[in-house]
Amino acid sequence: MSKQALDVTHRLVPSPAGRIHLVEQGEGPLVLLVHGFPESWYSWRHQLPVLAAAGYRVAAIDVRGYGRSSKPDDVAAYRVLDLIEDNVAVVEALGEQSAVIIGHDWGSTIAANSALVRPDVFSAVGMLSVPYAPRGGPRPSEAFAAFGGDEEFYISYFQEPGRAEAEIEPDVRGWLAGFYAALSADTMPGPDAPVPHFVSPGGKLRDRFPAGRLPGWLDEDDLDAYSAEFERSGLTGGLNRYRNVDRDWEDLAEYDGAPITQPSLFIGGGLDAPTIWLADAIKAFPFTLPGLVTSRILDGCGHWIQQERPAETNQLLTDWLASLPA
Repeated sequence: MSKQALDVTHRLVPSPAGRIHLVEQGEGPLVLLVHGFPESWYSWRHQLPVLAAAGYRVAAIDVRGYGRSSKPDDVAAYRVLDLIEDNVAVVEALGEQSAVIIGHDWGSTIAANSALVRPDVFSAVGMLSVPYAPRGGPRPSEAFAAFGGDEEFYISYFQEPGRAEAEIEPDVRGWLAGFYAALSADTMPGPDAPVPHFVSPGGKLRDRFPAGRLPGWLDEDDLDAYSAEFERSGLTGGLNRYRNVDRDWEDLAEYDGAPITQPSLFIGGGLDAPTIWLADAIKAFPFTLPGLVTSRILDGCGHWIQQERPAETNQLLTDWLASLPA
């Protein structure tokens, strides 16, 4: 655990996965926080005390496959519909009927689809880094395979079970440090350097990671907190999320093009690849997020939004939460 003390309660609650580990703080309306890859509940360490102080009961989960949550063996057990069921189970286990859900990275996609599929449970949705883009278009694996020409897009690289694990798990701490640095504003490769989201033929993803220093938001204790979890549990659970992109596309066919109508929020990083790649999705928000309350791009911010820019993120979140219907 980091030197930063948190007055939190750890819980294990039942879910379709078996169990979900969460960290809880505060009292009031429930706010569920969902992390991305390769992270954990700890990614919300700066938000937990602030949202709790603002009058909310905040629960940050370890997504299925991460940390102390269950890790089913079946790759197909990590499809988004299963993760939505986990989120619903957490709300019920905490004795609540509804919650606001907020996610970052893959957590943003999980949160958005939780709100889309279960509007009866999730009354509002916040998305960090990855904007909502309704289901549609070609099969995702085919689209990703077409990216990069002779180079391989990282999502395609993650598809084969065991392949990325063979790169990461011999040096979890070093790989995480490089991955975090590659996507952080103050340490990411320059515009003339090879793009870190692609793999050269015969190469590895880490070949393009910067080396030598940690990003400003990540100290040695924080890196210890992340690496200890993945050294214990491995990376397969997190990587299995990428291995279900086609299953999600199939499972969500009935929601093709569907908007999310609940009150919503989006925060992107001005230097973050998903915000840049999905600029058209952001432009489409008047149609895809008709309940949008707040949309903000943080200039000079990379991918790890709530950790790189915690004060601004916290202010945006608390203002948005305060605007929601009681």
